[in-house]
Amino acid sequence: MRRSRLVLLLGSLLLAVTTALTGAATAQASQLPAVGGYVALGDSYSSGVGAGSYIASSGDCKRSTKAYPYLWAAANSPSSFDFTACSGARTGDVLSGQLGPLSSATGLVSVSVGGNDAGFADVMTTCVLQSDSVCLSRVATARAYVDSTLPGKLDGVYSAIRTRAPNAQVVVLGYPRFYELGTSCIGLSETKRKAINDAADHLDNATAQRARAHGFTFGDVRTTFTGHEICSGDSWLHSVDWLNIGNSYHPKAAGQSGGYLPVFDAVA
Repeated sequence: MRRSRLVLLLGSLLLAVTTALTGAATAQASQLPAVGGYVALGDSYSSGVGAGSYIASSGDCKRSTKAYPYLWAAANSPSSFDFTACSGARTGDVLSGQLGPLSSATGLVSVSVGGNDAGFADVMTTCVLQSDSVCLSRVATARAYVDSTLPGKLDGVYSAIRTRAPNAQVVVLGYPRFYELGTSCIGLSETKRKAINDAADHLDNATAQRARAHGFTFGDVRTTFTGHEICSGDSWLHSVDWLNIGNSYHPKAAGQSGGYLPVFDAVA
């Protein structure tokens, strides 16, 4: 009887230890990078416009070795890395020209898109060159587009990604607020700056809602960019760059490595 009890006791202890070790291994595995290939989709905020160090073969897409997708891939060594994000891309461009590398073997996808659809470049041009009232009117038009039309376009992109990459973790990256408010700053008025920041929030909130509706993760970069907006003492964003106008209102290399990469790394 004593021998039987001893055997039972040892068996129970062994089971408990095995369960604990298995659980620890599972927890550790869940913290590892996604298994499979990584595909980086999206617009200029993902391609790295403004960060410099562009890959020559990327041409006008201006894919940068300092962009967060490239930095993440270099640090994590996924089984494959396809970088198809492109400057100026809208949702239709992602659908028509960027999804080729996606497959059932894709383990991780990142995407930022929607700003160009909503007229980002025209909003900023209008607000730089026109009066407060004209700027506010253009921002209102962009916000109305985000409410009425953009959700359907985002749904189209997200559904296509899931269809082509059914096993992938998908991370949708948002946009930073552009301006630090309440500071003395040459350039746009406080009224314009606030309207632009509010529009960025509106776009991020709409994007986050659609991303989560598809079961995707939303990467919110507004927190990491706080204190590093234009008009701060350490801006990670270009203001108007008259020598290279394409850089204007895009993240610098520091914005990619300090603003985008930590957010992506935390959820990838």
